[in-house]
Amino acid sequence: MKKIKNLSESDFLKLFFAFFTLAFLAAAFFMPDRANMLTGLGQILSQPSKISTNYFALGGYAATFLNMGLVSAICLLLFILFRGTLTNVSNLAVILTVGFASWGINILNIWPSIFGVMIYGLVKKEKMGSLVNAMLFSTGIAPLITDLMIRYPHPEAVGFNLEGILIALAVGFVIGFFLPAGLANSPKVHKGFDLYSAALPVGMTAFLLNATLFKTLGVDLPAAPSAETLQVASRLTVNVFCCVLFGLCVVFAFVLGCRPRDYWNLLTDPDLVTNFSSTYGNPVYLMNVGVFGLFILGYYNLIGASFNGVTLGIIFCMLATCDSGSHPGNVWPIMLGYFVASTVCGWISPLVGGHFAMAVNAQAICVGLCYANGLSPIADKYGWKFGFLAAVLHYLLVTSVPNLHGGYCLYNGGFTAALICIILVPELERFAKTKDERKTLKSK
Repeated sequence: MKKIKNLSESDFLKLFFAFFTLAFLAAAFFMPDRANMLTGLGQILSQPSKISTNYFALGGYAATFLNMGLVSAICLLLFILFRGTLTNVSNLAVILTVGFASWGINILNIWPSIFGVMIYGLVKKEKMGSLVNAMLFSTGIAPLITDLMIRYPHPEAVGFNLEGILIALAVGFVIGFFLPAGLANSPKVHKGFDLYSAALPVGMTAFLLNATLFKTLGVDLPAAPSAETLQVASRLTVNVFCCVLFGLCVVFAFVLGCRPRDYWNLLTDPDLVTNFSSTYGNPVYLMNVGVFGLFILGYYNLIGASFNGVTLGIIFCMLATCDSGSHPGNVWPIMLGYFVASTVCGWISPLVGGHFAMAVNAQAICVGLCYANGLSPIADKYGWKFGFLAAVLHYLLVTSVPNLHGGYCLYNGGFTAALICIILVPELERFAKTKDERKTLKSK
């Protein structure tokens, strides 16, 4: 155990993601529909995956966990093959990609954009190991790749065809080739206050492609999956899997030497820390994976969310920031903001003759909260009240943003968070004081 504890950040994350991969693969074989695992996986690969597609309904439980495990294995193998160094950004990229593997990403639709990033590396003569994070972030537009392969320009799926595959490859290559430049400049736009930084260039790219491939050419935008498909869910399956996985993380963290006060230091650190594993050590990082994961799971249980494939995925998409700055101490104001905003809007809507459909446990709002989590640096730097405010603004905007990208950007909520930063952060810098500034004034 001492050797594991003292592993470098990169080696420890590789070991953790190997465990992560095995957990999903093992779960697939425990599902009651495991006999149809491969058939279900074939359905996931060959059917549209526009957000929000519930893979539990599309391919079944076993196939969903199998797809998540295989996607996780691909992520890890890319780092091993290209000798990439894993960091907190890699943690975000891997867990986020795996989270989407239950409602938008599969082992087929990720490759065109990944190949695009590889082409960029060859042209710019950059080491592939340094580009693996970009490869994974490029998959945020994977649902469009699937649609291009099986139903563009038709409204309904017609199956794989040579023309569609060539268009998907071309679009994927372009996306991947130009994404690294966007990733490098994105933090300058939101000033580091959106932890889902890749969402901005991916969202803008999806916006451009939606306008080019559909709006401008007069092609009808294919419909999203029927809301009825979201009803295929299992609270028991998701809760048991997540409790076991996150519980084991907590146990292993204790075994590796993480003490309660070590984790308390992370929760109460007054500084804005964006890399937990290198700052506090591997055991404390692992403790945050477990505790933060259980915290997220508890929230979705508390509000009565439907535990379908989408909800399973967003638990991990939210957990993805567990090494980049998010923890229960700075995320609770975000959750509170969403709850209050939903309650107030639900009260106002009938007064103005509206038809309210954005309750706190509505699927779109559950997904939105997941990415509002990316605004936790605002709560960290300016205090919980401003984190609460950022969450309210995110709630108001997040369900309108898909109109821009046509439902093809998996990072919709992260893209929305970037827009909130563009609106809110300049005002905070002009009119508000940071927690440190208030503390200094109080001491004087």
